[in-house]
Formats: sequence, C-alpha cells, structure tokens
Amino acid sequence: MNNVIFEGIATALVTPLTDSGVDFDSMGRLIDWQIEEGIDALVICGTTGEGSTLSDEEHKACIKFAVERSAGRVPIIAGTGSNDTAYGIQLTQYAEEVGSDACLLVTPYYNKATQDGLVKMYDEYAKATKLPIILYNVPSRTGVNIEPKTYERLADIEGVVAIKEANSDISKIVETMARVGDKLTMYSGNDDQIVPLMSLGAKGCISVLSNVIPKETREICTRFFNGDVAGAAELQFKYSELVSALFCEVNPIPVKAAVAAMGLCQSIIRSPLYEMSPDNFARLKKAMIEVGVNI
Repeated sequence: MNNVIFEGIATALVTPLTDSGVDFDSMGRLIDWQIEEGIDALVICGTTGEGSTLSDEEHKACIKFAVERSAGRVPIIAGTGSNDTAYGIQLTQYAEEVGSDACLLVTPYYNKATQDGLVKMYDEYAKATKLPIILYNVPSRTGVNIEPKTYERLADIEGVVAIKEANSDISKIVETMARVGDKLTMYSGNDDQIVPLMSLGAKGCISVLSNVIPKETREICTRFFNGDVAGAAELQFKYSELVSALFCEVNPIPVKAAVAAMGLCQSIIRSPLYEMSPDNFARLKKAMIEVGVNI
C-alpha cells in the first residue's frame, strides 16, 4: 500500500472568523488544543473549514498559518479541491510550497464530471504536485459519485494514496474496498460510520465530531485498533446523538455553533450559510452537555 498519511482521527477544522476576516488568534488556539488532545492530523479549509467561501488570500493564509503553527507536530492536510481544476492546481501547488503534508481534493461540484473526466482531472493534479492526494467523495454535496471501478483506475495514478469516503452507500464502499483496499487508504468521511468503515479496513476518520470532543473521538479508533471492537462500538453509540445534532443543519453550521458555545471562537459563519435555528441549537447544546462537554 502507498504511504499512510495518518491513522486515527483527522479533525476537519472549523475556520474561526470575525466580521472582517479570519481570526488567526482563535485558529492558533484551536490547533494547539487539538494537538494537545491527541488528534492525529488536521484538515484545513475543507468543507467544515468553509473553504468554498474563503477568499483566495484567506485560503492560502490559513494553510500557511496551520503549517507554521503545527510545526510538524501532526500532518497538515490542505483542502485544495475546486470545480475549477486550474485554480485547484494553483492552490495545491501553494500548499506544497508552504509545507503541507497532503492535499484533500473534492470531486468537482456543480459542473460535475464524468467518470472518465474524474480520472483525467485527478491525473492533472497528480502531475502538478508531489503532495500525496486524498480523494474526497461526497456525492450529497457535489452531485457526482466516484464509482468503485473508477477507484481502480485512480489507484494506478502515482500520488493518489487515500480516500475520504462520504458516500453513505455501504454496499458501494464494500465493493470499493474489495477493489482497492490493498492500494488506497480509506478514511470515513462520516462520523456516524467510523466503526462500520474501520471494520471494512478503513484507517480512521476525517471528522467533524472531533472539533468538539477530539480526545473522545480518537478513543473510538484507539479501542478498535487495540482489538476492542465492542468498546469502539460502545463509543460510536454513546456519541450518536451528538453526531446527529452536529448534522441536523448543513455542516458546518452546527459545529461552528458548538465550538463557539465552548468559547473557542465566535459563532460567525459565511453566507449562504447562517446561524442555526434556536430549536436546533437547544438540541445541540443538550447533546453536548449529555456527553460532558463544558459550555
């Protein structure tokens, strides 16, 4: 198998914002706290990090800041995918230039792509960077799914090393692992499927939940890796309502509200996303308190 970027949990980090831009003071504290809590890697400017509404300058500044702040303590995975391949390549090359450890490349959204087009696009990225590439499959957002047979072709591209799989179709995931499980590292892209996907061979999760409870989310993987599958499942069940509450509105609306409720950043999110409804926020707070989060 190609190089494994991390095993365990990578937090898909929220991007703290002010009314005028990125709150780097809060971002620095979040990075330090995540690492102190034992997280295995950080994803910067992904979906949860609102990468799609950051300006080019902000996007690059966040990646550079995270690399410098982490100082090699954990791998930094830069979210650099785009529905404009030329721009995505430019962003990926910048992430490589400033010292990122890998890039997370979402399938193109809105304009989409054929299966052949996906192979050609990822090949373009691979030829433009030396960074390890994590394929990001999230059809609920992009309108395009990477099919298992296509993963076989993508696995032959030098530099493509892993998958963040957020396709909830377990049957498709089983087929994918049967085809490329010995070639590509898989990470769950859904917090409600950490244990199910690890049972199929996944090496962990790129997580939203770990923004709120990083140590506890990592413990799910620790138990599983130590052979305590029942114990890992017990934690998957324990945090199921919190996971559900974190996705009761479009991500990252709830997780940004949760992190703000913990006093770690302001509850500022960019349009077209807006603060969550009072009823859903009450549900989220209740779920957080029930698992021992201080708010």
